[in-house]
Amino acid sequence: MATIKIKQTGSPIRRTSDQRATLIGLGLNKMHRVSELQDSPEVRGMIRKVQHMVEVQG
Repeated sequence: MATIKIKQTGSPIRRTSDQRATLIGLGLNKMHRVSELQDSPEVRGMIRKVQHMVEVQG
């Protein structure tokens, strides 16, 4: 299966608790951290939920 790299570019400060939990679920909780995950519909949905705080690198 393909993998996808995600980099956190936005801060979770003053965000809702579900958006913070989504970042933690993606393996991100600090600025500029990169996480590599399997490309699946579930991961794509999580990325869509916090798309204003992450950057997809590939």
